[in-house]
Amino acid sequence: MPAFCQFDRPRIRASFRDCDRPAPTISTSFADAARSEPSAGLLAPGPLNNSLTSVRGDAYVGPMDQAAPEPSASRRALPNWAAVLSMTVIFISVLALPLKAAVDLGLSPAETATWLVAIYGLPGAVALVLALRFREPLLLTGNLFVLIFISRLAGQVPWAELVGASIVAGGVVLLLEPLGLTKKLIAWLPAPIVFGLLAGAVLPFFVNLFTVLGDAPILIGGTLLIYLLARSLLEPKVPAILPALVGGLLIATISGDLTAVSLADSFLTPVFTTPVFSLAAILTVTPVMVVLIEIQSNAPSIVFLKESGYEAPETIVTTVSGLGTMGGSLLGPTGVSLSLPATALIAGPESGEHDRRYLTAATVAGIAMVIAALGGLAVQLATAIPAALLVTGVALAVIGILEHALQRVTAGPLIWGPLFAFAIALSELTMFGLGPFFWAIVGGLAVSLIIERDAWKTMHESSEM
Repeated sequence: MPAFCQFDRPRIRASFRDCDRPAPTISTSFADAARSEPSAGLLAPGPLNNSLTSVRGDAYVGPMDQAAPEPSASRRALPNWAAVLSMTVIFISVLALPLKAAVDLGLSPAETATWLVAIYGLPGAVALVLALRFREPLLLTGNLFVLIFISRLAGQVPWAELVGASIVAGGVVLLLEPLGLTKKLIAWLPAPIVFGLLAGAVLPFFVNLFTVLGDAPILIGGTLLIYLLARSLLEPKVPAILPALVGGLLIATISGDLTAVSLADSFLTPVFTTPVFSLAAILTVTPVMVVLIEIQSNAPSIVFLKESGYEAPETIVTTVSGLGTMGGSLLGPTGVSLSLPATALIAGPESGEHDRRYLTAATVAGIAMVIAALGGLAVQLATAIPAALLVTGVALAVIGILEHALQRVTAGPLIWGPLFAFAIALSELTMFGLGPFFWAIVGGLAVSLIIERDAWKTMHESSEM
């Protein structure tokens, strides 16, 4: 495992009430989370990081001969329902992303429902098994950044080629750990350049909100206003996107823009896509997916789990992540990985007794599987909900991600490379059959090596230590 993931695990007892020293705070923003784990390289993607509540450690950390208070039997046998509710809201909120992407990709209802199984159902099933087997909060999810990345490739790469490239990405993730390549990948591809690409990938979703604002000013403007007020008054207790989407649905209902859905069509038969392995698609998609899955997601999440007193079997997590990505991609391109924001939410100090937090992970995993099972109902929402509200939901879902990515682009020590990566990712550049995301990595790295080589060399050497 990379050196930055090797931490001394603190001695943590069963209860977390009488600590006489403050423990680290899990921040509500991606930026703060990144600063709290500087050695973890890239920050893990996770749905709607803004929904995370600020928590402080209430861990009982003391002499081994000092007894910890015993919780009641009923409390020990239950998950933390606040964390379960928060993750459920997050899962439902980000449905707008794949539903909108499915429309842009021209997927059939059956293909869309099958893709939701890959994003929700498969990771949920894997997480359920891992949580119960290891009795640790190992919550694997469909990688949100991968989902955003795939959505941005609509119209550029055919669906079958996206599936093929995603399968290859899973294979690469599977080989990284045994070959010792994770650390080398981190060293050669600095985080700021990747965040430049991500900022360029995410920005169009946010800009599109204002592009369509004139078409539905009351619906979009009202939803946006509710979001801003909720962000100011309700967070971190209530994720701002929840009241925003509820308000948007209410506005759409009053205006008569919301149509009914049929419960009879809630279940659709999954369909498998025959992958097409295109060199151009593999070069465009696979490197970015590998970075997002392994370096930006699994590695820092494992660091958090170890620091929280869990064994966090990194080899098993990486292996399952790679195999899950390969198998899940047969249903639709997906990245199966841990997520630092989700991990912090269900494994942090406020998620119940330390040795029972796996129940929270198992419950959340079960909810993800239920969402996947009702994929047909979710597909109907894509046509029942006004397109303007879908666009708004996607824009609000990526605001926190965009905020953090832009902060990392401008924070240094690399500036020029990330800036070029950002601009290229926003463009429609295509050369030799390769799209802008591939050239964003190549161009950003090349510019940094030419203009700011000393800063790149410093980051490179620090990553290899």
